[in-house]
Amino acid sequence: MTLRTIDSLGPLAGKRVVVRCDLNVPLRDGVITDDGRVRASVPTLEALVRQGARVIVVSHLGRPEGAPDAKYSLAPVAARLGELLDAPVAFATDTVGADASGKVAALGDGEVLVLENLRFNPGETSKNEPERTAFAGELAAFADAVVSDGFGVVHRKQASVYELELARPSAAGLLIDAELDVLDRLTEKPERPYTVVLGGSKVSDKLGVIAHLLPRVDRLLIGGGMLFTFLAAQGHKVGSSLLEADQIETVRGYLAEAAERGVDIVLPTDVVVAASFSADAEHVTAAADAIEQTPFGASGLGLDIGPETSAVFAAHIRESKTVFWNGPMGVFELAPFAAGTQAVAEALTHVDGLSVVGGGDSAAAVRQLGFDDDRFGHISTGGGASLEFLEGKKLPGLEVLGWQ
Repeated sequence: MTLRTIDSLGPLAGKRVVVRCDLNVPLRDGVITDDGRVRASVPTLEALVRQGARVIVVSHLGRPEGAPDAKYSLAPVAARLGELLDAPVAFATDTVGADASGKVAALGDGEVLVLENLRFNPGETSKNEPERTAFAGELAAFADAVVSDGFGVVHRKQASVYELELARPSAAGLLIDAELDVLDRLTEKPERPYTVVLGGSKVSDKLGVIAHLLPRVDRLLIGGGMLFTFLAAQGHKVGSSLLEADQIETVRGYLAEAAERGVDIVLPTDVVVAASFSADAEHVTAAADAIEQTPFGASGLGLDIGPETSAVFAAHIRESKTVFWNGPMGVFELAPFAAGTQAVAEALTHVDGLSVVGGGDSAAAVRQLGFDDDRFGHISTGGGASLEFLEGKKLPGLEVLGWQ
């Protein structure tokens, strides 16, 4: 497999380089609450600055409806980027308008400019290819070369992820290169035992990755809201817990296939059941096959794996040489239901081998729970992209960079 890297672009001193980053960070009242993706973009930007490139950073943030929306402005991100680069970072209040054009023209060698949110322009995410191509052409007018470094969006066929890279000489940045190196290690001859931990709300979001990984892993640990569909597939009642009834037969098929392949699918033996979805809700620990026997009966909600399961999961993780984790074990945002996710995260920090936190809610969870990034082998910046890669899907944002 090949991937065009920055070296393929030749000398970049004095060249205008548009860098597609993924700076889609959470904001609260205009303040960044998790700057992990901003920090992940820094090595590529620093490498370009050292070469004397004129760096133009583009990204999306949130889901604005194709028009400017102040709460999705990248201005706080540009300010944080300046702090991390320890250098002035200019900010344009539009993407391809007069302010952007003027500030691009004023850029000097080794200087950095951030343009406003790409998704303020309907052409960025349009389903209409000519509209996307037209918007990409406006962005390309600023560029002598393009560096694609937003791993979190490479599974999307969007103007700045696909058409822009066709319009100018393009290459992958250091972040995408690093992400692919880790994912390649997860799929090509991983060191064993190889354990995958899956959580999150819906089993339907993970069906593709389960199907693709079953022939490759030694063990699957199942938590999060998706565990209740697995319990239901075994014939257990799950109260009012999250359940995808239409996926029960599919899950039964995976359980049967795992047994045939000798893959150990480990399901919780106990869960934390609550009277309601709130931080102060009454809650108890119950056996996984006795959820409706709690004081809450059929109205009980399973919101986390229990302590017995947490200990078992942690033991499996610690004895593994390769671990990939995607999806929290419970509603970690509410303190009474964060213990399972905390236990899994802590166990990953003790893996004697490769431990990978698969982006998205998992990355948010480890940071919210107080873990430093460097305690893990790798924290991915792209949950959805990581999962689609592990499903074996073709990702348009990689294919356009030469990845086959």
